[in-house]
Amino acid sequence: MQSIARPGSPAKLGIVLLVTLLGACSRNPNVRKQKYFASGDRYFAKQDYKSAIIQYANALKLDPRYEPARYQLGQCYLKLGMWQQAFIELSRAAELNPDDLKAQVTLGNLLLAGREFERAQEIAKTVLGKDPDNVDAHILLANSYAGLNNAEASLKEMQGAIELAPDRSGSYLNLANIEMHAKDPAQAEESFKKAVELDPKSISARLALGTFYAQQRRFPDAEQQFQAAIQLDPRNTVSRGALARLYLVAGRREQAVQALRDAKKAAPDDPAAYRMLGDFYFAAGDLNDAASEYSVITSEHPKDTVAKANYIQLLIMTGKLDDAAKLDDELLKGNAKEVRGLILRGQILIGRGKASDAVEPLDAALRDEPDNALAHYYAGVAFSQSGDEGRAESEWQEAARLQPRMAQAQRALVGVALRKGNTDMLVRTANALIAAAPGSPEGYVYRAMASATRQDYKAAEADLDQAIQVAPQNPLGYTKLAGLRFREKRPQDAEKLFEQALEHDPRSFEALDGLVTIDAGEKQLPKALARIQQQIQKAPDCAPFYRIEAGVLGNMNQLAPARQAAEKSIELAPNDAEGYALLARIAIAQGDNAAAANTYQRWIQLSANDPRPYLLRGTMLDVEGNWEQARQDYQKALDLKPDFPQAANNLAYLMLQHNLDTDAALALAQKARRGLPDQPTVGDTLGWAYYKKGSYGLAASTLAEAARQGPNDAELHYHLGLAYEKLNNARGAKSELELALKLDPKGAHAGEIRDALANQ
Repeated sequence: MQSIARPGSPAKLGIVLLVTLLGACSRNPNVRKQKYFASGDRYFAKQDYKSAIIQYANALKLDPRYEPARYQLGQCYLKLGMWQQAFIELSRAAELNPDDLKAQVTLGNLLLAGREFERAQEIAKTVLGKDPDNVDAHILLANSYAGLNNAEASLKEMQGAIELAPDRSGSYLNLANIEMHAKDPAQAEESFKKAVELDPKSISARLALGTFYAQQRRFPDAEQQFQAAIQLDPRNTVSRGALARLYLVAGRREQAVQALRDAKKAAPDDPAAYRMLGDFYFAAGDLNDAASEYSVITSEHPKDTVAKANYIQLLIMTGKLDDAAKLDDELLKGNAKEVRGLILRGQILIGRGKASDAVEPLDAALRDEPDNALAHYYAGVAFSQSGDEGRAESEWQEAARLQPRMAQAQRALVGVALRKGNTDMLVRTANALIAAAPGSPEGYVYRAMASATRQDYKAAEADLDQAIQVAPQNPLGYTKLAGLRFREKRPQDAEKLFEQALEHDPRSFEALDGLVTIDAGEKQLPKALARIQQQIQKAPDCAPFYRIEAGVLGNMNQLAPARQAAEKSIELAPNDAEGYALLARIAIAQGDNAAAANTYQRWIQLSANDPRPYLLRGTMLDVEGNWEQARQDYQKALDLKPDFPQAANNLAYLMLQHNLDTDAALALAQKARRGLPDQPTVGDTLGWAYYKKGSYGLAASTLAEAARQGPNDAELHYHLGLAYEKLNNARGAKSELELALKLDPKGAHAGEIRDALANQ
């Protein structure tokens, strides 16, 4: 029978000592940090980098100078593509332990990726000073020389690295890339082949050789290498994606689609594999096919929140906002703070015309992820559509700062530059857009616009030629170059370019509109109409074409068919505000103001936060003499957009004409003038407000400036004449009143002008 120790016995004392020692160990910071570090390593080995980050961070809380944890934390960030955070941690690791040459080289490669070639070169030389045979440092130095276009030094360093480790397949891949940079494809091919020979089971070597062959348009050779890579690992999505892209470039679309279907079959549980076909359709612009594919994916993988979010995005882009909202509700039900779900909710609200409501979910997303560039971008869209252009620009600038290659943020900033007329900003953002999307013609087009504004037509033409060269199937370069030719009074050259644009894209609104403008300028409206109707036959579902047709028919005074064409444009694009504005104008031209009012109401119901239908309906009511209702509409437009200069001007003039609150009218007129400083009618309203206030000197100077801007405005000259009369400037008054009468001898004030002239 086992004896039981009495209290205070040596046996019990041993147990107490053991527990005490274990407790002391568990409280020892060095032991605890090493446990966290070991746990981080286990997660890292499983490729669970987010969990590894938590463990390495826990170790660093206990010892911020624990360099191995800093280094590994940087590696985690590298694996997750979080380059800025990786750079910070690896820089700290290198500072803590300058002798950790592996950390130094990794940091150098990050600098290399950021195109900081000279700093990368310094690190490489420092490492080689400590370890002359460090192969990775030689490779880093070789790549830095290549980045600085020193081909000779680059090749020499790379050859030195290979001599130190002749059996490293990766070194030959690096050498091949340097040889490609040095424009020596024959030698590069040999190096790629050597990499495969040294490691025939290397997927990266096979892919590199296949990519080389694809670039040389040796498609059968490329296909052979990609197929070999797939055989090495049938579940590898990179290999299957490369094969699909090859088929697409070779014009074998069906085989590309089949390759992606095969990827899905080979790895049905791998999200990267089963999403590939949907992503392919999206990249190709086949949004409906992409949405159909993602519909299947979300039904087969209901717990894949990334796939669900992608599907919601596609539903938004295809205008199926109700379906998108339903799925987004499901996404947020699982996690109310799901950032992607909040951003999508903001997009849905923006799409529904509720931009002000969209700010709330986007703000919520940014509270959790303040560095989320996409959330900043859509917050900018929401603010812009709500009329707060200042905050919109700030959000877009932040998005571009966080992700300089975020093309949509750069496009938004281009729009800001265009609205401001800021040519320097336009050049900067155009250059950023070229860097973000080098295969797109947009950046070159916007830079050309800046050059044209500066009257540097040679530079503009060079950029437009480049736009056509980088995207020969895109109509944008052709239409913009056509516009330049039209400005140079070369309509025949412009016409040819517009026709080329339509050949590449039969749905190009800008190209057809340009051709119609040329025809109209030559007073050939029947020719323009025939051209439009021919293009409609090629693209019968293109709503903007019916708008162009309605405009031409209206100018030909064929108002009934013009109205039908405008209705057709709305039928095809019920969310397009321009269609409603056009239909209302045609109804007014027909004298059917009731139909116009109904159209404005349809527009308001479509987009309750859009101030334009209120402004236009108010203008119509004002002309009718229904000024009380017009006043309400102008005020509603200003409630929606307080800095809306057109609405401020119209309301101010209405108030002045009906002797309402003159002080309020003056404030509105001043606001309008700040927004539209070059509009003569706005200057007339402000001058008339000064006149009504008895400030005749200010009235005269303001009206004189407006008259220089709009010399053919009879009412403006009439007002200026009255102001001169109050200032006892009889000669000036007579001159302005006579000019007003000459410009509009049957105008509303003609009788008053004759009486005033008779009394002088």
